[in-house]
Amino acid sequence: MSRKALATIALVAAGWMAGGIASPAAEKAAPDKAAVDAAFDALKTFDWGSDRKVLRPLEDAVVVSHGDAAARRSLESRLAAVVKSGAPRAAKDFACRQLSLIGTAASVPTLAANLADKDLSHMARYALERIPGPEPAAALREALPKLSGRTQAGVIVSLGVLRDASSVTALAGLLSSADAEVAAAAATSLGAIGTPEAVTAVNNFQKSAPQQLRPIVANACLAGAEQLLAAGKKAEAMAVYKTLVGPEQPKHVRLAATRGMLAAAGKKPQKEAKP
Repeated sequence: MSRKALATIALVAAGWMAGGIASPAAEKAAPDKAAVDAAFDALKTFDWGSDRKVLRPLEDAVVVSHGDAAARRSLESRLAAVVKSGAPRAAKDFACRQLSLIGTAASVPTLAANLADKDLSHMARYALERIPGPEPAAALREALPKLSGRTQAGVIVSLGVLRDASSVTALAGLLSSADAEVAAAAATSLGAIGTPEAVTAVNNFQKSAPQQLRPIVANACLAGAEQLLAAGKKAEAMAVYKTLVGPEQPKHVRLAATRGMLAAAGKKPQKEAKP
């Protein structure tokens, strides 16, 4: 790169740092109210295959609302109204995506009301997983016993994503579910939550797990042990790793568990010899 080019880059960077030159993000102005209103009107009938450009002003408004609490509250309220309305599924999908960016506890009841809907449950959970605060996890826990099948499994996965320690007892009870998808989700989420209680529950389940679930349970135990090790709970992690080195375990689990045991013991794993 030439000295001239380097000098230009340095000047631009210095201008941004001094506030004299606006960054590309800062140059973006909020769409005018009429454009946003038109986008909300279009959203009422928006469906798959519709021209997405009509929603651009709304997307832009969400992006530039950062730091403007009043604007965000207004947008959140209007987006939640779309989710509650009779708008097409594509419109509600779009609204949930935007709520995943600016949603607060105020949107949780609206999103939670769709957890039982097989078509909307996934996007409702997508938004809930990204809303800060304890309310999303509480709503998911409340919905859990009211659901079954795939929607219940989805809620279980979300509780794992949120690492919700308060759901450990309920998830442990679902390990023995007759629905293999639900049981698998419960095992995976307990491993993701990674508290001693969660890992103990899934680790104890290894012995009685149906054959088809054992690889999933082993992976969940391994994930849980990694969480314990990361939290400095070396003895607890070591105990779990020891259950994962037997010949009945998948090779990758045995190798990972062996490395984990060395790490828990404060030893560096040896490098594998190249073939």
